[in-house]
Amino acid sequence: MADLDPNIEPNLGADRSAGISWAELMAMDSRTPPAILTEESYTYRGSGPVPAARYTSEAFAALEREKMWPYVWQFAAREEDLPEPGDFVVYENVGRSYLVTRQDDGSIRAMHNVCLHRGRKLRTEDGAADTFACPFHGFAWNKDGSFKSMPCQWDFPHLSPAKLSLPEAEVGRWAGYVFIREEKGGPSLEAFLAPLPEHFRRWRHEECATVMRVAKEVPANWKVTMEAFMEAWHTIVTHPQLLPFTGDSNAAYWTWGDNINVNLVPFGVMSPHIRDGQGEQWIVDEFIKYNGRSADNYEDAAHENPMAITVPEGVTARAALGAAMRKAYTENTGYDHADATDAELLDALVYNVFPNFAPWGGYMPNIVYNWKPGKTPDTCIMEVRVLARMPKGQPMPRGAALKFLTLEQKWTEAPELGILGDVFEQDMDNLPYVQQGLHASKTGQIQLGNYQEIRIRQFQDTMMKYINGDLGGVHG
Repeated sequence: MADLDPNIEPNLGADRSAGISWAELMAMDSRTPPAILTEESYTYRGSGPVPAARYTSEAFAALEREKMWPYVWQFAAREEDLPEPGDFVVYENVGRSYLVTRQDDGSIRAMHNVCLHRGRKLRTEDGAADTFACPFHGFAWNKDGSFKSMPCQWDFPHLSPAKLSLPEAEVGRWAGYVFIREEKGGPSLEAFLAPLPEHFRRWRHEECATVMRVAKEVPANWKVTMEAFMEAWHTIVTHPQLLPFTGDSNAAYWTWGDNINVNLVPFGVMSPHIRDGQGEQWIVDEFIKYNGRSADNYEDAAHENPMAITVPEGVTARAALGAAMRKAYTENTGYDHADATDAELLDALVYNVFPNFAPWGGYMPNIVYNWKPGKTPDTCIMEVRVLARMPKGQPMPRGAALKFLTLEQKWTEAPELGILGDVFEQDMDNLPYVQQGLHASKTGQIQLGNYQEIRIRQFQDTMMKYINGDLGGVHG
């Protein structure tokens, strides 16, 4: 961009990378992109700092627990995690524990996972049961949360079985995802997610299943960790091996309302930071070695290697990779992908739903992230799923079991992650020191970019609306 006249106030938030823009890439796509990939939605949100205490303070974490978490829709499970009547998932976050259970009629209910006698958790692991009996004294509930029985009922004449149903959380379902909300009322799940369902209609996550699931305890605040995945431009220093095929600083960042945002990161195009590129074939070759979304990385996904190609003369790396992916996905799923854009087949279309849920858009296999606070503000749990579209006509399999990695373990100890484990470990090399630095900060502030970190600003703005009582419940 030309130098701005110092006497004229700049148009804050208008600056963009000198590299090829997202809009220009969409105009070059080998297919006509849908409006969801071409209609920019950006609003400047100010340039002020964010207090470091939001990431380090137990008092602030307590405000989150009181004023935010009970009033937001939380991603708790996928439909394939509990496919049969009686199947249940134990979902826990910020001190609450729920039994998310499949009912005989196919509906899903979520009950508080706490015995109403002396408070023991009824279950500590996922499973299947028609009855939840407390392992301490034997008080028992049916899978719909209604009270079933107790030993020594003669000693509890003051307790009415009709009033002993387990408290319930609200349940919402969309595209194979199951959400819960502790406090009933407020916007419906559809309203909370808008415009996400419109965007994902093309990608049909309801036809997909979890083929890999790994979680890890991380030595950093949940917001520190999540925000590391809300912008792409840290690639230049943190993930330099990705630069030959990743448009890091020319990615697009869009937001909608309070709850939804996206980072559109192009693959198959060189980073603007590379000065000595070696041509389109080189871009493809580097993509083969280091991209974590290739269909051949995931069990039960498309096994054909779509990357073993030579780029024809006059064809871009994006077009060549798109054609290979399009062919492989169509052949392996039985679904026609003829109109799928290169962007939908290649790029990181990383959406976030407030506060902590991040499904990738585009075609499969797809990544789904979520983050939950740890026992202190200095730790969290990060979970990664990979979804794959089931071949047409095949039944939906049960979702893959969770592999949990402790604080001391590395992401690379989950070999099913493939190259993603190495990429995540590069992020882990930063996060503990971010957390320590925030505690040590002399200014007590962090500074954000106007465009590339707009998703973080939107998240922070929405969080503070809950903390200040503008959203959620009525607070004194």
